[in-house]
Amino acid sequence: MRSGTEEEGRGREMSTGSHGSSNSNSNSSSSSSIGNSSSSPNLEWRFNQTLRNVQGLLKGRTFPGKVLLTRKAEPLNECASPRNPQDIEKRYSDSDLARGEWTGNSLEREVQTSGNTINNVNPQKLRASTKDTESTSPDSQKSVSGARATDTARLTKFTKELSRPAVILEKLRELAWSGIPPYMRPNVWRLLLGYAPPNSDRREGVLARKRLEYLDCVSQYYDIPDSERSDDEISMLRQIAVDCPRTVPDVTFFQQAQVQKSLERVLYTWAIRHPASGYVQGINDLLTPFLLVFLSEHLDGSMQHWSISDLSPQKISSVEADCYWCLSKLLDGMQDHYTFAQPGIQRLVFKLKELVRRIDEPVSRHMEDQGLEFLQFAFRWFNCLLIREIPFHLVTRLWDTYLAEGDALPEFLVYISASFLLTWSDKLQKLEFQEMVMFLQHLPTQNWTYHELEMVLSRAYMWHTMFNSSPSHLAS
Repeated sequence: MRSGTEEEGRGREMSTGSHGSSNSNSNSSSSSSIGNSSSSPNLEWRFNQTLRNVQGLLKGRTFPGKVLLTRKAEPLNECASPRNPQDIEKRYSDSDLARGEWTGNSLEREVQTSGNTINNVNPQKLRASTKDTESTSPDSQKSVSGARATDTARLTKFTKELSRPAVILEKLRELAWSGIPPYMRPNVWRLLLGYAPPNSDRREGVLARKRLEYLDCVSQYYDIPDSERSDDEISMLRQIAVDCPRTVPDVTFFQQAQVQKSLERVLYTWAIRHPASGYVQGINDLLTPFLLVFLSEHLDGSMQHWSISDLSPQKISSVEADCYWCLSKLLDGMQDHYTFAQPGIQRLVFKLKELVRRIDEPVSRHMEDQGLEFLQFAFRWFNCLLIREIPFHLVTRLWDTYLAEGDALPEFLVYISASFLLTWSDKLQKLEFQEMVMFLQHLPTQNWTYHELEMVLSRAYMWHTMFNSSPSHLAS
């Protein structure tokens, strides 16, 4: 991933693009007219009109190699009911297979008809996926049926890419951006992060070696008495032990003692091996998508019925190793996000503030008038990569896009966060300071489905494309 110097350079470019307009009265007045319907078309209206045009043209096909647009935007429910943990876990199991991009029936048909093979395809898991899909509501079935032709075509492309003697990562990234079939996700994530090599003949040997290396690290750093640890290491281990039970508290699977012990082992080992940052609260959240995805290779059915005790110690160790190395690869590109004072995150928060001001000046001005600082809510967004802000059953889909972005992830996070925030632009402009703080800390995303998440990603992609083409055009 990109260095801090490159990020700072882009930060200066964005800052220059926005502040440069304030040096002349004409530019300033033009900038302030953005979002003002009395002087020029509202930017949000223009975006929605563009989005409707794109939807009409593509009719379910992939949006410029990126986001799948299949349905007209629907108003978000701002009065969502309180979150139910059991419901979340059930929705993860059903929605990931049904309301997302894929269906069990189309997966099984494609695997049966394709002459290619994919590593670690589990026929029993495909049948279970089919059963889960059949058990979903008629509305879910209806929402999926219109996309099946597209899903099958994309599945064929995934199958082709993963069956190559050497995977072409750029093509795999382009496919993964719009979502990965659940049963392919473990292999694709390993490849996208560079943990598994693209060459298929080397893959098994590399993974076996890295898993043994993780075992050695656990034996050397974790499986030792406290008498052999420094005071700082003891303090860090205690903090991790306190944070693990707090990790994804809405999902009962993560409250299993053995799951928390696995989290603790991985986090402590990672922190010892990365002394520049050590353990920082929030990294525990970043580990959960990896644990979920890599356990899915060994545990069938709904996550609410999973028990890690059903696995052998060897399988648990392999899952932990994959989590450890993938977490390391992810954080290697964001090291200054978790070093002292977390300057990388502060830089992203500044960029987000500038971007929101240039896209939606009215809401930016209202937040400023009320004295609301972006650090008060956006710091957690970047620290935990929005895991705490959306239902957990949507996290792995969001992370498909994260990992597909690769080195560009820190930059793209700013656009995702801007799109996420401006989902509630009209609402925020009606709130005062205290109400805004409470609203942004408890966002009404409990009932979100893949549709709402895809809309956030669509806006982020469009705005990112606009700024890449002309970084200062929204401010001029």
